[in-house]
Amino acid sequence: MQYIRLRSYVNHNGKLAFMGIFFLGLFPIFASAAQSVIITVTKGFGLSLYASDLGDIKQMTVGDNGTLFVGSQKSGTVYALIDSDQNGQVDKRYLIAKGLDYPEAVAFHNGSLYVTEDDRIIRFDEIESRLRRPGRAREVYSNLPSLDKKYTRSMRFGPDGRLYVAIGSPCNVCESPMPFGNILAINVDTGASEQIAFGLRSVTGFDWSPVTNKLWFADLGRNWMGDNIPADEINRVDIKGSHFGFPYLHGTDVVEPAYDKPENLNITVPEFELPAHVAPTGLSFYRGEQFPQRYHQQLFVAENGSWNRSSKVGYQIVMLDIKDEKVIKRETVVSFLDGEFPVARPFDVINAPDGAMYISDDLKGNIYRLFYNAPEQSQEMK
Repeated sequence: MQYIRLRSYVNHNGKLAFMGIFFLGLFPIFASAAQSVIITVTKGFGLSLYASDLGDIKQMTVGDNGTLFVGSQKSGTVYALIDSDQNGQVDKRYLIAKGLDYPEAVAFHNGSLYVTEDDRIIRFDEIESRLRRPGRAREVYSNLPSLDKKYTRSMRFGPDGRLYVAIGSPCNVCESPMPFGNILAINVDTGASEQIAFGLRSVTGFDWSPVTNKLWFADLGRNWMGDNIPADEINRVDIKGSHFGFPYLHGTDVVEPAYDKPENLNITVPEFELPAHVAPTGLSFYRGEQFPQRYHQQLFVAENGSWNRSSKVGYQIVMLDIKDEKVIKRETVVSFLDGEFPVARPFDVINAPDGAMYISDDLKGNIYRLFYNAPEQSQEMK
């Protein structure tokens, strides 16, 4: 067995910062030999295992009554999770659906759960009152690309009540046909859709600023250009229908050698560049009150971690500090990387009803709960 313990680490200024001094117990991760692994958590925060054994889980959404819904990829399952005694750990889980084709994207709106499935979007109505026996899913949209090509998709309801769906490009680098590589806004009542952003590679995390209502999203850079280029991107949609560069321009200034940019194409460059290959798959603005004030309305990003690199980067939750719509710094809140060993691969990060945040891990099928305790309430773990 492996057991997780916490440690302090040196912060971005090079000064020792005491980290992860409280934690809801040690929990095992099975391995071939007994050893301990380390998760690093920023001072004042705690991390607990909220749920486990959920397969290759991806995106999450929360219902009106606090139910946590989580989609998966190849395992084809959708789960509903409930912490009925409010002790920070799931004690009831329900299998909403199984045998679906890549139901990785989920969204909740007006009492219904929306799920991507093959080339369509389906809906489970009145789901929180029917967790034991969900009704038959209804098809609400059928114009997604089929799954004969590998691509990512994610979805979330916007402030305007429309369902926004990000459809990735089916390649490392290519000129892909529509609707690949864009974000759609869909009216789920009429089926009418509008293209919001173009020129995307792989977007699985997006959210709207609680200050400006502008749409922010993370996009993964292409592979096989080296350890340090191109950058992964944080983008903001200021003008509807903007093109964000793929496949012609990566990051701010890395020109794609395989394709020439069309002469009259205007490209919107990233608002912020992340290090290459950190893989920002989840993105949420913090809307709770539990965390200290400096975290309020700031952008949390799940960095799923590198594979196309000689040494590992990412595997962490970071906060992007935004002032006047500009990202002024990036700081680590939770690191799941113990040296070159990934303890977890965070895929999504979303707000919990009590002001904590949920983190999905597609490496081991866990969900973690990130919470904050006032320093005077904490006890140092020896």
